Amino acid sequence: MRLLKLVPDNTNIDFMRWRNWALMISILVTAAAIALVFTRGLNFGVDFVGGQSLRVSFTQPPPIEQLRERVDALGIGEASIQESRQNVVQRAAAGNKAGGNETEYLIRIALPPGDQGAAAAATQGVRTMIGTAYPGNATIRSVDTVSGKVSEELLNSGAWAIALAMLGIAIYIWIRFEWQFGVGALLTLFHDVWMTLGFFSLTQLEFNLNVVAAILTIVGYSLNDTVVIYDRIRENLRKYRKMEIVPLLNLSLNETLSRTMVTSISILLALGTLLLLGPDVIFGLTVAIFVGIFVGTYSSIYISSPVLVWLRVTTASFLPRDPVSRAARGPRNEKDGAQV
Repeated sequence: MRLLKLVPDNTNIDFMRWRNWALMISILVTAAAIALVFTRGLNFGVDFVGGQSLRVSFTQPPPIEQLRERVDALGIGEASIQESRQNVVQRAAAGNKAGGNETEYLIRIALPPGDQGAAAAATQGVRTMIGTAYPGNATIRSVDTVSGKVSEELLNSGAWAIALAMLGIAIYIWIRFEWQFGVGALLTLFHDVWMTLGFFSLTQLEFNLNVVAAILTIVGYSLNDTVVIYDRIRENLRKYRKMEIVPLLNLSLNETLSRTMVTSISILLALGTLLLLGPDVIFGLTVAIFVGIFVGTYSSIYISSPVLVWLRVTTASFLPRDPVSRAARGPRNEKDGAQV
């Protein structure tokens, strides 16, 4: 029985032919993602902005505008109400039909000024309103409350975790390989993280602690893929001393292409299943990793490797600066490899 091969053994794709186009596209899209995040912002969840989040399940869902007006009438601030992402995905998978007998709404309100008593009173007001306006039709599944101080600490901690992870990985690559490889890894991670942030800013999906965990996962995956490619490049730099750097990079990428494709496709298939059938509580985590794996696979080929060309790495870059000739060292003992 023949094994299934996604990439034939004799594959020889000229990846580096498109490196300049890929660079321009990556720069433009990354700049757009950064501008989008700073202008439009992220839809921070309760974890980061503080407030209250109620999940309410309706057997006969009312119009969102009607529900929003009744919450606003309580005088506790403007409410953000949206349908559960799980319901939307299930209906899309079923051909825009009802995904079940119940529909779940997520009601988010800002944390009112005052002590914990004010927050408890606001929550109780929403509970009472729902019970009165929709008797026998609504069930409150969960209530989450985060104070403003805690949310600020979580946001700062999440940002520091991502930044320090990227810096530590760059230092690790620098020590294991050379400084050019460390720069390439750092640029790759910077690209992947901002692509993910830009996607969340564009779609306005909720950005919470689960998404921060997803970004750290993306950083780890991108590092894993980059190290595999860099390791093969380093081996080929030692093996093919007279080969030009661009053909050598193409050779290394083609040799690791099978592993890259199998790993990425396997993960994407699992994540696709979670997007369609998984619970709503991990939707943000799942979609962030899905986007990150797709972007990370691209950047491992068209960011981390071409950087070595732009940094003028050649097959002679890492040779000893003052090599001693073989004749001066004397003949080598073939048995133990020692000089005699």
